[in-house]
Amino acid sequence: MERKNNDRRRGADSFSDPLRETYRESITDNPAHFQALETRDTALLCIDLQYLDAAEGYGIFADPDRSNISESKQRFYFTSLKSYVLPNVRTLQDSFRARRLEVMHTRIQSLTMDGRDRSKGHKRLDLLAPPGSKEAEFLPEVAPINDEIVVNKTASGVFSSTNLHYVLRNVGINSLFVVGVYTNECVDTTVRDACDLGYLVTVVEDCCATVTPDLHEASIKTLRDRYARVVTLKEALEDLDYSGPPVVKMEEGQDEAASRITRLPKTAAM
Repeated sequence: MERKNNDRRRGADSFSDPLRETYRESITDNPAHFQALETRDTALLCIDLQYLDAAEGYGIFADPDRSNISESKQRFYFTSLKSYVLPNVRTLQDSFRARRLEVMHTRIQSLTMDGRDRSKGHKRLDLLAPPGSKEAEFLPEVAPINDEIVVNKTASGVFSSTNLHYVLRNVGINSLFVVGVYTNECVDTTVRDACDLGYLVTVVEDCCATVTPDLHEASIKTLRDRYARVVTLKEALEDLDYSGPPVVKMEEGQDEAASRITRLPKTAAM
């Protein structure tokens, strides 16, 4: 376990944080992360992987002139999603499912068609994904299956705007693996809030994305060892061995999860 944690500190020392060692003892090196896997008190939380904010030509990206996100930034974002983030999230989802561990999903979706229930922040940003809209749909490759829990929200932070904390307590979850978009917005806010509420949090860095590598890296560096353990998909799959071997048969023709890992490109590496 100590070897694993030492390996995961790569690159961390290049970001100066005088309190990093103090926090590392309680966050990164806390054996409770692995105990939660052994006792199956861990869930995978997938953040906002939907048409509103993660699909070309929809939602935020429906009108390039209104998105305020340059063509180069959009290209980086969607290339990241397609080339490694979405395949990696699916691999991790399958590994959790194969062990009958909870896979949970959040999405931006209002209660009403006109969005009058949205947070003031989303109203100012003109973010709206009404029930039944294309923007509210999950991307098919990482969508919920069967009876997986879906929590709808209309704010950046899922804990401040929904009953997720109540739901997690009810199903006995004490530890979260977090993936999704955007790294520097909804993912970052969710991780910080979860840590404040007492959850043990692990961020899978190559299962998250945002519109520039600088924004992604800045968030990851701030979260690392202070609010969460930060791991790669390969390391996350190794962690899952603490919960025992897969108990659900893989789909016919599907390779083992580890063989489908898509590597983080150098341009987005930590």
